[in-house]
Amino acid sequence: MTEQITVSVDPDVAEIYRSASDETRRKLEVLVNLRLRDAALSRRPLPEVIREVSRNARRRGLTPEVLQSMIRR
Repeated sequence: MTEQITVSVDPDVAEIYRSASDETRRKLEVLVNLRLRDAALSRRPLPEVIREVSRNARRRGLTPEVLQSMIRR
């Protein structure tokens, strides 16, 4: 069972999500769910968790443009 919430995101992220296929949206929802859970259960301060996730994504080459191209495949 799931429950809907509203989360504010950058316009680029919103467009990526809206233009994604249903399957990709489900995958993104799972990813967001896992990341939110990790952040909420972490004993570290939230800004630190966010910085780490952002650094890891950039280090792995996950820019907004790369994410968009992956989703549109």
